[in-house]
Amino acid sequence: MTEAWRPDDDRPRGSLGPVRVKAPAKINLHLGVGPVRPDGFHELNTVYHAISIHDELTARRGDTLTLTMEGEGAGQLALDDSNLVIRAARALAGHAGVPAHARLHLRKRIPLAAGLAGGSADAAAALVACDALWGTGLSRDELAAIAATLGSDVPFLVHGGTALGTGRGEVVSPVLARPTTWHWVVAVADGGLSTPQVYAELDRLRGTATAPTPRGSADALLAALRQRDPRVLAEALGNDLQPAAVSLRPELAEVLKAGRAEGALAGIVSGSGPTCVFLAADGEDAERLAAGLTAAGVCRAAHPAHGPVPGARTS
Repeated sequence: MTEAWRPDDDRPRGSLGPVRVKAPAKINLHLGVGPVRPDGFHELNTVYHAISIHDELTARRGDTLTLTMEGEGAGQLALDDSNLVIRAARALAGHAGVPAHARLHLRKRIPLAAGLAGGSADAAAALVACDALWGTGLSRDELAAIAATLGSDVPFLVHGGTALGTGRGEVVSPVLARPTTWHWVVAVADGGLSTPQVYAELDRLRGTATAPTPRGSADALLAALRQRDPRVLAEALGNDLQPAAVSLRPELAEVLKAGRAEGALAGIVSGSGPTCVFLAADGEDAERLAAGLTAAGVCRAAHPAHGPVPGARTS
């Protein structure tokens, strides 16, 4: 239930009950990495895609700002002001001029440091949940503008769907295409990879005689999406960070090989890794592929998923 609120009103504004928000993982269907910019970031040209693996954040009224969690990463993630969830809540409160008071609980399913933007998804969830809890009434674009101060992937996960990302990834333009559901298998590795280390490894590799060559382009990927044929899309997938991730974690080459052996149309490292994502022909094929990868023992877990799905939304 939501109460109407006026500036001179002593009653609480926003939601009186708990607000639950689901936020999806993302994969990069294309990730083109340019040179290092003066600000230390790499120039990116990427196609984001939100998939049906979600974290869930519940926000309740409180006298202070607190965060608890369960699931993936419980006991590993700091729950203080260094956490993106807390930072997002404080950023929204500062923007809206309201007290940063909420009891936040995170139910985490997206693996940590996996190239799936789980932390960014949680930040997007915090923005949407606290906006509803506090009744700040911001638009999606306004929330995305705050999100851009928190991390490159956060604005996309406010919106979701499929989108083109430029700049350091924070400038997001939705992709307008006829609705098509794509089916994926997400192969989760043991342990994570540091995103800065993967970018540093790419820079190192580019300075060698065997520098990896860029694969594909965002334009080719967007054209493939319009074809609505998974075999066409398979040919257009590409990730400039993949050679660096495989260099740091050579076993990822075996995961990609196993996916192809099980009949995946294509497989790529997701973002900075170490998760690998495989394109399947349809939902039934995704279930079969996930079972095959699990039986092969090349990854910690393999989950069927589909996309695109919406960004952070109340549930």
